[in-house]
Amino acid sequence: MSQRILILQGHPDASKAHLCHSLADHYCKGAQANGHEIRLTDLASLEFPLLRSQQEWQTTPLPASLTAAQKSIDWCQHLVLIFPLWLGDMPALVKAFLEQVLRPGFAFEYVEGNPLGKKGLTGRSARLVVTMGMPAVIYRHLYRAHSVKSLERNILGFVGFSPVRETLIGSVETMNEQKRNEWFFKLHELGAKAK
Repeated sequence: MSQRILILQGHPDASKAHLCHSLADHYCKGAQANGHEIRLTDLASLEFPLLRSQQEWQTTPLPASLTAAQKSIDWCQHLVLIFPLWLGDMPALVKAFLEQVLRPGFAFEYVEGNPLGKKGLTGRSARLVVTMGMPAVIYRHLYRAHSVKSLERNILGFVGFSPVRETLIGSVETMNEQKRNEWFFKLHELGAKAK
């Protein structure tokens, strides 16, 4: 069954192509080959301000530059977020984007007497694809993939995405061409299955 898939390419450097861009391309090609409908948003191409207070987050309008991205989140059945691990976490651009688009009234509703509120984006699944310099096994077991787990639980899970799956790709600086091609094939297959 075909799905509506939104791919958020979160590498902050728009000056050249990175591994994250290639991974997004291979996922996209796999999904398109299997009849899925795709939208792709490159976060580095978007201009938007940082939110600096809770009041701004709750009351200021969404910047016009993010309207299409928020509509695509509403449209999708499956979200794919691809980014490099920087200082043990998602790049600031990705966090700033999520803070802007996942606002009250869209991503969740306040409910009196319920501290968790009402999730606004239920019925959607997600896949996180995270690249990193360290071996993925070290990040997963020694560091317990803390920032990815926080993103899964405290952001995507909080607003209703479930299940949220992850693909951790480590040792990217020393990766040879054969290993890159194996990852490209895997992303192509994940795209075909919309997982």
